[in-house]
Amino acid sequence: MHTWIAIGVTAVGCYLVKYLGLAAPAGILERPLVKRLAALLPVALLAALTAQQTFGEGQDLMLDARAAGVAAAALALVLRAPFLLVVAVAVAVAAGVRALGG
Repeated sequence: MHTWIAIGVTAVGCYLVKYLGLAAPAGILERPLVKRLAALLPVALLAALTAQQTFGEGQDLMLDARAAGVAAAALALVLRAPFLLVVAVAVAVAAGVRALGG
């Protein structure tokens, strides 16, 4: 039952946030700080979701094959590899670590 309450509260919260964005005066939305935050917020939320899905297991922190894949992808990005190669490297490293028992 707690899950449905959380879903309901989240749905209402999302609706209210959307409504506040539509109801906000144009002057507030044109401020440089608000524009910058609006541009960065989706990136931050996606990064948080990725981190939680990669390193979280219930309430615990898990470092397994997924973490190795993310580390390999980060290294490939630092080396300026094309995106498809970054994904392929991450998949190959994660599969390799899992095959080795990690």
